[in-house]
Amino acid sequence: QVQLVESGGGLVQPGGSLRLSCAASGRIFSIGTMGWYRQAPGKERELVAKISSGGNTDHADSVKGRLTISRDNAKITVYLQMNSLKPEDTAVYYCNAEVRVDAYEPLSNYWGQGTQVTVSS
Repeated sequence: QVQLVESGGGLVQPGGSLRLSCAASGRIFSIGTMGWYRQAPGKERELVAKISSGGNTDHADSVKGRLTISRDNAKITVYLQMNSLKPEDTAVYYCNAEVRVDAYEPLSNYWGQGTQVTVSS
């Protein structure tokens, strides 16, 4: 099986910074796109940012210039650097990865358990 374990969430004041990490482990032959999603209370889960295996990134308009996704393929880890945080960034943040568990299997989607980010004074 594949596990995605997030860390780095917490409580921060408006204008502050946090760095989220998501480490993948388990039966992994290869990993494609990795991404961060978030879900605020009463709202649907939305894409925050994603990054391909080659390093191409895509960020939601609402976070451009403030939140930045990156990955370390050697560590099988994806990061989300969060700067200039706003109260509207408050949500549970989920890591997502497309994983192939062996050479004959298609890519499948896996999710982490989520980490809470709260932006409040």
